Amino acid sequence: MPDQALKFTIGAAERRDVLTDRLVAAAATLMLLLPALWNGFPLLEYDTGGYLARWYEGYLVPSRPAPYGLLLNAGSLFDFWPVVLLQAVLTVWVVSLTMRLCGLGKRPFVRLTLFAAFTVATTLPFLTSVLLTDIFAGLAVLALYLLAVKSDRPADHLSRRERGGLIVLIGFAAATHSATLLLTIALGVALMLVSLLWPRLVARAALPRIALSLVVGLAILLSANFIVARRITAFTPGGYGIVFGRLLQDGIVHKFLNEHCQTPRFRLCAHQHELPRDADLFLWGGELFNSLGRFDGLGEEMRSIVLESIAAYPWLQVKSAVLAAARQVVTVRSGEGVLDSIWHTYGMIEDHTPWNVPAMRAARQQHGEVSFATINRLHQPVALVAMLLLLVALAGLVRRPPRDGERLAALVALAILANAAILGPLSNPHDRYGARIVWLAPLAVALWIAERRHSRDA
Repeated sequence: MPDQALKFTIGAAERRDVLTDRLVAAAATLMLLLPALWNGFPLLEYDTGGYLARWYEGYLVPSRPAPYGLLLNAGSLFDFWPVVLLQAVLTVWVVSLTMRLCGLGKRPFVRLTLFAAFTVATTLPFLTSVLLTDIFAGLAVLALYLLAVKSDRPADHLSRRERGGLIVLIGFAAATHSATLLLTIALGVALMLVSLLWPRLVARAALPRIALSLVVGLAILLSANFIVARRITAFTPGGYGIVFGRLLQDGIVHKFLNEHCQTPRFRLCAHQHELPRDADLFLWGGELFNSLGRFDGLGEEMRSIVLESIAAYPWLQVKSAVLAAARQVVTVRSGEGVLDSIWHTYGMIEDHTPWNVPAMRAARQQHGEVSFATINRLHQPVALVAMLLLLVALAGLVRRPPRDGERLAALVALAILANAAILGPLSNPHDRYGARIVWLAPLAVALWIAERRHSRDA
């Protein structure tokens, strides 16, 4: 009888813990959807329409891989709410697993408090509430961490099902954007090298899991692109065109054309004095690029200019790339591109999913009520201070063995630098590119502090 009573008590406690975890997850999900709920419609951005249109237009465009576009089309049947709900649920799941690995699995109030803090002080709820791929960059970093690090607490180990879910998530995240694919590959390769050289930091058992996640990502990308473009091995185009934009903004294209247009072999020679020094204006907001055939018409010419200018001015290229990466590290304000004048996105919704138009037009964003000026007075300093505090957490790596939170801080710091090194030189520094990853810094610092306090209390 006492044994039965003990089993009943243990079973009741486990059921209570499960219920508590579900309530915390539901509350956290609601917090991360607050911007979209307040808006009355998922937030839209410059690039949303480009992803949505892929299925209907049947061809690929630069930086708009097909997988996320297919997800948007499925969600359009219910005004895109399933998309932002999925983004919020996945975020809560991955962040909760990370909290568990750092020793907060039995502390629901602490977890809920941290989610509330992230909702107020970071860009996280805006990333989950906007129809854009950016949230998946940070989730891929956390998922790689979870696959790579084995907790010192056996009770907090991941199950086989959780590992499988993380592998699929990393694969999908990598397939949603070319820069996220590069970031995931860079971090995956780095983790595999660390596992071989310093197995105390990354378990060698993680090698096949990380490799599999990268393979899954390529498979998802190629499969979705094939569904849209009907071409096998169809990677997302436009890489040289995006780099061309950065060189244009840095003045390197103007310098190159001034020195190489005596014998005009480039169509741009006839327009070199019309070229703006603003990459976004040239690629996305000007008539000159459209009149010359956009990426299809100028693709080979931009490729030649990029490659030849690298050969002609190697040190200038290195200097401009390093400066762009450095600027990208600190370019982290929330909300870039979430405006009420994104006519291309509006046009794509009106043309391809007209059933979404009434709800879209009724949203606060489309009435000019969304502004990030006040929000960024908090978000920007929090992000910058958190990045500095990461350096303090990194000091713990000299410990044998380092704590989970310290290893997380190391991977987040590496991810921020890698993200800047990829997007700054390739596509010019943008707040959106920094904001998509910098929310990991406050998370890593908070979990590092919480883990230290928990271990001290224990």
